[in-house]
Amino acid sequence: MNAPTTLRRATCSRCLRPQATCLCALARPTAHHTEVLVLQHPQEQRQAKNSVAMLRLSLAHCEVVVGERFAPAALEALLHRPGRETRLLYPDVPAAPAPPAPGVTVGAPLRLVVIDATWRKSLRMLLEHPALAALPRLSLEAPAPTRYRAIRAARRADQVSTLEATVQALAMLEGPGFDGAPLLDAFGRFVAGVAARQRPLASEDQAARIAASDRLPTVELEVSAIAVGRSSR
Repeated sequence: MNAPTTLRRATCSRCLRPQATCLCALARPTAHHTEVLVLQHPQEQRQAKNSVAMLRLSLAHCEVVVGERFAPAALEALLHRPGRETRLLYPDVPAAPAPPAPGVTVGAPLRLVVIDATWRKSLRMLLEHPALAALPRLSLEAPAPTRYRAIRAARRADQVSTLEATVQALAMLEGPGFDGAPLLDAFGRFVAGVAARQRPLASEDQAARIAASDRLPTVELEVSAIAVGRSSR
């Protein structure tokens, strides 16, 4: 007997997303001089709401490396490029203080390292890799309000998506010659599209919770009766 055929969704060869949610039309080629290295946590690679795919499609000098733990020699090779100074896009926090700021070489080519992970996982990646923690830091100055909150929760008001953070960092590094507005506008449309797809699912979940709540009093009373019976023995 032949094994049942497993139907696989068609995937875009460029953005690697299902054809139904292909991001290629939202890509906005954005001129920049700074190299961007994104160290992406494996869980983010599987996250449909992740913003790095759009970033990679839009920035010509953007490299994405997926991993949680890196061998020291391999990480050193990723972080540094001949003739370029490296900066880590990460705030100076008590759990991982920034090293002393080095002297800045005016006009020196730069390599910007970005960690794509949740706050807790990004901090863990930083603490587990001394070479990463030793990099000079670049922190965002009063980041603009995020568009991301419509589809992903944030612990703090100043937290933004990886795409938004990278665009703001490039604007700081490259000045008026860098124009990230078209990419940010396209990202806003990406967020709106994801939010629209989520609404029917949210409505179904709410309906299921309401239906379940009609049965909850009986279940709760049964559990309470069992608990009381046990405590009286």
